[in-house]
Amino acid sequence: MAEYVFTILGCSASGGVPRIGNDWGACDPDEPKNRRRRSSMLVRRREGLKETRVLIDTSPDLREQLLDADVATLDAALITHDHADHIHGIDDLRHVYFNRGAKRVPVHADARTANVLKTRFGYCFETPPGSGYPAILDLFVYEPYEPIDIEGEGGVISAMPVTLHHGKFPSHGFVINGLGYLPDLNGIPDASIPHLEGLKVLIIDALRPGPKPHPTHLTLEESLEWIERLKPERAILTDLHTPMDYATLKATLPAGVQPAHDGLTLSLPG
Repeated sequence: MAEYVFTILGCSASGGVPRIGNDWGACDPDEPKNRRRRSSMLVRRREGLKETRVLIDTSPDLREQLLDADVATLDAALITHDHADHIHGIDDLRHVYFNRGAKRVPVHADARTANVLKTRFGYCFETPPGSGYPAILDLFVYEPYEPIDIEGEGGVISAMPVTLHHGKFPSHGFVINGLGYLPDLNGIPDASIPHLEGLKVLIIDALRPGPKPHPTHLTLEESLEWIERLKPERAILTDLHTPMDYATLKATLPAGVQPAHDGLTLSLPG
């Protein structure tokens, strides 16, 4: 039987924890689980000794994240949205390209994000005139609620993009084998809710405590309300900003809900 292995490579907000200046906020610097890189997740599907690997988001911390995960190659990358903390590590896929035998890495994004990627990182997708550096990525545009099937040695990983509200602009989460990954949102449109109800695992944004709402992210209280509404078997809070101390948060959460930490790994049967 196939096994899906999900690893949270980073679970911070855009500035990381600590922020530059050694700003830990309320987080205890002596707790290793409070040191957080920018949000990203690795998905692996295993069949025996074979494995298919998919990365969700190319954070500015990507090189260190893949080194920690001991991952040299990927079969594809999925992008949730175009904010810098989710795409500005994309050039680090150059070394994945070479590790794949100079075979381009497929990158899947929605139409808006694809345009941003081509504007900011056009050289990754097409060799500029006069350049001796090869293009390293192939860009594919996905549509919400249409599964993306990614082939690899460990079998096909099917990822369903679901639309999320992220301030004035949409973001996307992904549902993969009963796990929902929703890193950046401040609301969920009605069309996405049926795809997110009753999941085995829900990984969801919980930036900081309320009661004051945030314009682009869920507060802790809002996140818990969504968890109560969607009723997953297990929930994990991500996008944790400096007010969110790991031990304090863990001690106050309801049963079945836990804070993320970098390197957190869970498995689900395929």
